[in-house]
Amino acid sequence: MGLADLSGIDFPWDTLAGLKARAAKHPGGLIDLSMGTPVDPTPELVREALVAAADAPGYPLTAGTPALRAAIAEWFARRRRVPGLELDQVLPTVGSKELVGLLPSLLGAGPGDVVVHPRIAYPTYAAGAAAAGATALATDDVDEWAGRDDVRLVWVNSPANPHGRVLGVEELRGVVAAAREIGAVVVSDECYAELGWGQWGPDDAGAGVPSILDPRVCDNSHDGLLAAYSLSKQSNLAGYRAAFVAGDGRLIGDLLQRRKHLGLIVPAPVQAAMVAALSDDAHVAAQRRLYAARRRALTEALARAGLAVDHSEAGLYLWVRSDPEWFADRGILGAPGALYGPAGAGHVRIALTATDERIADAVFRLTNS
Repeated sequence: MGLADLSGIDFPWDTLAGLKARAAKHPGGLIDLSMGTPVDPTPELVREALVAAADAPGYPLTAGTPALRAAIAEWFARRRRVPGLELDQVLPTVGSKELVGLLPSLLGAGPGDVVVHPRIAYPTYAAGAAAAGATALATDDVDEWAGRDDVRLVWVNSPANPHGRVLGVEELRGVVAAAREIGAVVVSDECYAELGWGQWGPDDAGAGVPSILDPRVCDNSHDGLLAAYSLSKQSNLAGYRAAFVAGDGRLIGDLLQRRKHLGLIVPAPVQAAMVAALSDDAHVAAQRRLYAARRRALTEALARAGLAVDHSEAGLYLWVRSDPEWFADRGILGAPGALYGPAGAGHVRIALTATDERIADAVFRLTNS
């Protein structure tokens, strides 16, 4: 068992070669909207903080500097309606993907244990279960795992990748209640929370994407709950590998000890850059406006092309009812929905992470072919 079990799981992006070659034959060249890789500049204030901390001869703290832990706690209170987090309830991670992939193992899951993840989901949830030797269960129906004593970990992803669905307070409360009855840990992957649209927009009064740590969801107790977040999307820091997890102090303490042994440490200059990013909301709002404009342009173009968009209430993607070959014939590479599980077949994930020029070109091709 263990990591060897991943040998039978294809890395999703390695399977796109044929589609990419087909799209590249377009006279105008390839427009790659398959991945959610940020293309806009990293904010200047973040780069300045990184440079200022570049003289870092000593080992950084696995737990994060006190300044970073305070910035994370303050951000949760200010942006996610999660007040009162203590410094020992937060922990920086080397991006969020390593956390997703390693968390079942770090929490002690193994053979005989079940890891629940969404039916249409980021493939790393299942890969992380396989790496731990546990069994992955893909379902959105709480009744399929409620009451089972073999369920060790339940993943929630809201806003969801790839389809952008948001879980409301009552849905999240249902997950938390069922998990607490059987002693399972709930981990909510909330990496797109600052990119809600319409009623889920963070600037709308009384709205915003709810966190698993929100008092309305967890009844003022973080026991058995963790929330994961990344600065890759909101702050264009994908290259920095800057993320964090927060919640149950006991679980955070366990993770900290195991990560110390494994050397899973965010570099000191990146920790300083994270403080700068978390302490400034203006650059996040500016980036959100860019994505909103790109989203609006693509949504209107897809409608004119006769294609329906499902969910997509939040996040950096449009979940389009179509097949990837239709897009490839127009020189546009999208991510086939089947990459996210059998239930994703019949959809294509189209990313908003391209320059304004490339988005405009995609709009032209969608509406003039």
